[in-house]
Amino acid sequence: MGQLAEETKELLRRAGWTFLRSAKGDHEIWHDPKTARKVTIDHSMKSRHTANEVLKKAGLPKAF
Repeated sequence: MGQLAEETKELLRRAGWTFLRSAKGDHEIWHDPKTARKVTIDHSMKSRHTANEVLKKAGLPKAF
């Protein structure tokens, strides 16, 4: 699994997000119970730009 994906998931966990379900291929759906937002994370994420975009969609600041 990609290091960026693991770090992104840890940032989401700290912000109160939870794993919702597996998705097609090697993707996961994460859910924020407070806002009902959902984001998709790819296990093989290799670009810091993609990781920052996931965080942006989650309403969190850039980290990479």
